[in-house]
Amino acid sequence: MHDAPSTPHEHTIMNQATINIGTIGHVAHGKSTIVRAISGIHTIRFRSELERNITIKLGYANAKIYKCDVCPRPDCYSAMNSSSPFSISCPNDSCEGTSTLIKHVSFVDCPGHDVLMATMLNGTAIMDAALLLIAANEPCPQPQTQEHLFAVEIMNLEKFIIVQNKIDLVSREQALEQKDQIVAFIKNTKAENSPIVPASGQLNINVCAILDFIVNYFPEPERSKEHDVRMVIIRSFDVNKPGCGIEELRGGVIGGSLIKGELHVDDEIEIRPGIIHRKGNKVECRPFITRVTSLQAEKNLLSTAQPGGLIGVGTLLDPFFCRADKLVGQVMGRKGELPDIFVEILVFYSLFQKISGVDKRTDKRNLITLNEQILVNIGSTTTGSTIIKLENDKVRLSLVKPACCEKGERVSISKKIHGHWRLIGYGVVLEGVTVMPVYGSD
Repeated sequence: MHDAPSTPHEHTIMNQATINIGTIGHVAHGKSTIVRAISGIHTIRFRSELERNITIKLGYANAKIYKCDVCPRPDCYSAMNSSSPFSISCPNDSCEGTSTLIKHVSFVDCPGHDVLMATMLNGTAIMDAALLLIAANEPCPQPQTQEHLFAVEIMNLEKFIIVQNKIDLVSREQALEQKDQIVAFIKNTKAENSPIVPASGQLNINVCAILDFIVNYFPEPERSKEHDVRMVIIRSFDVNKPGCGIEELRGGVIGGSLIKGELHVDDEIEIRPGIIHRKGNKVECRPFITRVTSLQAEKNLLSTAQPGGLIGVGTLLDPFFCRADKLVGQVMGRKGELPDIFVEILVFYSLFQKISGVDKRTDKRNLITLNEQILVNIGSTTTGSTIIKLENDKVRLSLVKPACCEKGERVSISKKIHGHWRLIGYGVVLEGVTVMPVYGSD
């Protein structure tokens, strides 16, 4: 029985996920249910979410995937929570084999409701691959099925698994008919030729087949530990309970994924843009400078965090600045190594041919106009912006909220159509107007 990791890669995946998988698709198509079927974790955690039984904030869950040395594919694959040991007895009752850890994944569970599109776009910043959930009992595509696929295509995702969920609610003929709709829908997209897995998250049907494709179809992303540390923040928390004593107070916690570099406990870090002050037309950004007090991947404590996987970073920050996701959209790294802070950007942009809520005959060139307010997502930052210059395929935007980003970074563009923000296109940051960060007190 192989009961301990023996290679550096095995040691890494024992403690931390190494790939981020987004779960995307229309509202109530079973994204959170599939994540729970794989990881055992219910990503709907907040009272507002539980009352309405929908995902509102980005959910997250880690899972370890095991392979049995006896069972045939796909039955040889099983999943456990991230605290599980390196090897376990095969969970299939009729098998006496040993299942060994082969992959450790993080799920980024996105809300499917159209009014939460900006939250979903924040999650795309850290995805390496995606499960696209399509409910078998509804026609395909639904509006957010299309919008979510466009959104992850913007971020250059190449690998998808299509999960035809709720297969237990339809007949074989209906399932095959909808499969033809799915094939037609993904034609000429990056999801074309992706595997389509019929499944039921509620009844745990074909979950092992989804795991098979996660292991064998999603490649391990190539990441360098040599680069400057860069972490995209998608959550932030005050972990202190009300009424706790001053001697028990803990600093704020930030959650997200390392894009590159290696982070250690006790590293000095910077978070940009930090606290933002506006004085008339001038913008002042005061980045946070703090120290890493702990690193955690779900319940696993780490001394070093590698790129990939969702982690929580304990800091010495005043918890006030972290509570209720206040730091979402900011970028963390070592002091002095982070990109510039932009207040204005020039974007080379393209608009989609199909836009939800817009007639196909509408001239797309007139969809955005000078001085119009539009929404842009840069990394995990969502900010309003004003179009201050528009020529050919370039648009210059004045940002409501400064963004820490690099030239060449991809952005998504949304416009308010019939009262809802709709994803209409994407672009690349060419240049912009930056502000120098201010350190220390006045």
